[in-house]
Amino acid sequence: MSEYPEVIIRTALSFSILFIGARLLGKQTISQMTLFDFIAAISLGAITANLSFNTKLPIHYTVIAYTIFVTIIYGVAYFSMKNRAVRGFFAGKPTIVIQNGKILENNMKTMRYTIDYLNQQLREKDIFDVSQVQTAIIETNGGMSVEKKPEYAAVTRQDLGISAEQKKNFAVELVMDGELVTKNLKENHVSETWLRKELDKRQLKVSDVVYAVRGSNGRLFIDTYDDHITSPVDQE
Repeated sequence: MSEYPEVIIRTALSFSILFIGARLLGKQTISQMTLFDFIAAISLGAITANLSFNTKLPIHYTVIAYTIFVTIIYGVAYFSMKNRAVRGFFAGKPTIVIQNGKILENNMKTMRYTIDYLNQQLREKDIFDVSQVQTAIIETNGGMSVEKKPEYAAVTRQDLGISAEQKKNFAVELVMDGELVTKNLKENHVSETWLRKELDKRQLKVSDVVYAVRGSNGRLFIDTYDDHITSPVDQE
């Protein structure tokens, strides 16, 4: 029974240091991972898991091990930014599997990459006929980049001689959870007076609004707490 408080404390501590480490290392570690990122994530998870429930291990041992791992990962990431050779060693390099419409079997064998998996990844790119592919590259995170042959490529506005529309702005969140997002208002030069007038037109107060955003087309989208729906379709 006396071990329960220790497990609770260790679990909270393991979550805290894992969260801090993830924030320090950045989004790359939790996005589509390279081989090095995968190893790093598995190692950090194993260390924090041991910290949370393995009461036979002293807390400071696992914290030290975790700190060393984070330092190594951070160091590798830093030197990878500075040196292309280091980046290539740890992250790997893209591999061409189709070039000029020809499948490169030797490159596929090196990666232990099968035709079935090649076709699967092409289908995920909405390509069901390999003969349409000019170039296909397996990126360092395992994803595939594809260039179609010119006759199968999508037609662009430039191909049709149609002028492009004026560049649109990003959507700007103005109200969230019933509160003004003042930072967004200031940074995007959106007048709070204008916003309140728009809300007044709809007989709304800021506190009535769950979410309000000025879209890329300049129009204001507003969603309120009261949706005026008596029987929601997804109601359990």
